[in-house]
Amino acid sequence: MPYRRGWIAVFLFSLSMINYMDRIALSIAAKPIASEFKLTAVGMGYLFSSFIWSYALFLLPMGFLIDRFGTKRMAGIGIFVWSAATALTGAATSFVTLMAARLVMGAGESTSNPAGAKVIRQWIPANERGMVTAMFNSGSYAGPAICSVLLGTLVSLFGWRVSFVIAGGIGFVWLAAWLVFFDAPEKARWLSGEEREKIVRERDAKPVSTEGPVTETTGLLALMRSPTLWGLAITQGCNVYTQYLFLTWLPSYLQATRHLSLTHTGFFAAVPYAASVVLCILVGRLSDHYLKKGGVGTGRRRNAVALAMLTGAAILAVPFTSNLATLLVVFSITLTGIASTTSLNFALLNDLLPSSRDIAKAMAFVVIGGNAFGMVAPIATGYVINATGSYNWAFGIAGLLLLAGATVVLTMTRSPMVRRSRAANTRVAA
Repeated sequence: MPYRRGWIAVFLFSLSMINYMDRIALSIAAKPIASEFKLTAVGMGYLFSSFIWSYALFLLPMGFLIDRFGTKRMAGIGIFVWSAATALTGAATSFVTLMAARLVMGAGESTSNPAGAKVIRQWIPANERGMVTAMFNSGSYAGPAICSVLLGTLVSLFGWRVSFVIAGGIGFVWLAAWLVFFDAPEKARWLSGEEREKIVRERDAKPVSTEGPVTETTGLLALMRSPTLWGLAITQGCNVYTQYLFLTWLPSYLQATRHLSLTHTGFFAAVPYAASVVLCILVGRLSDHYLKKGGVGTGRRRNAVALAMLTGAAILAVPFTSNLATLLVVFSITLTGIASTTSLNFALLNDLLPSSRDIAKAMAFVVIGGNAFGMVAPIATGYVINATGSYNWAFGIAGLLLLAGATVVLTMTRSPMVRRSRAANTRVAA
């Protein structure tokens, strides 16, 4: 049978890659921007965090709109808005205009994760979900890997403004391909009948001890009464804090503490991100294999989430690492852990959610949980650096949150998200 649905994974990988490339563009250009606009570490922390404010604010509305109007239209609108905002960042003339461009970018990017989760639910058989979700999420690490080198070189050669224009332009190329080729599997003309039948037959996995058809909608308020949804959101938050610490402050850390040039910073930062892309996809595939006997609906994927978070806690070793080669290994292990946590946590959400009609809004809620923590990381790190003159406490806080998240996912995600009148408190397999 042809595996043409693999092109959907390519679309999702590249969507996530462009999303995070545009996010990290500011971090790559942080030094010349801070110099031009005379910004302190605290000021840069607020600027780093600003896109997350609008991103988190628009997540739930976008989740509802995606469930209502579909992924093709809303994902297209989203990438148009954020790519335009990224390109226009290059025309900023003050701190205020920089902030405004980042806020608009964040609003546009709020479509990405809810749309991606819904596309996976529509297109991917349940027993392939872990690997494809990992591919989608690994794009968020491929973006910084490529961007660190590409935009770092552009900033060095042509200045920071040109780098934003080029980063924004890449999004418009993706948008053109999306509008031409993407559709629901029932309507996609390039899909064979045999593969279409397999997708429709195998894309829903009913959680253990639930009743009734999986096509019924539960609604967000009913889902919010489930401890499982809150557990997934808190787990996401404990993980995303570290992700945004790396995304926003890693280039500055390497330049200020390890005394690397802008070009060398780009290459050094790219290596752990690139390693995490490959390893994250491998972990996702292994999680699918692990669940073959127990079934995806059992919620057993939580064990893999916890293990990934414990792996990410390797960040606690950073303050005690002086050798650059060893630091590269520690960063690679940490980024692999947090990348795998995100993809596995998203897959766990899909495993435990009975209805595909609720996926975008439920994903939006979990991502809001992640970004509630994530928006604090750049600002808190700025204050920590100003207060201590060191990054050590910043890495320590991140590591402790990862340990806390592992505990949360093991204890709060043990029930499927179903209507309380049916089986909201039903325990599932350990």
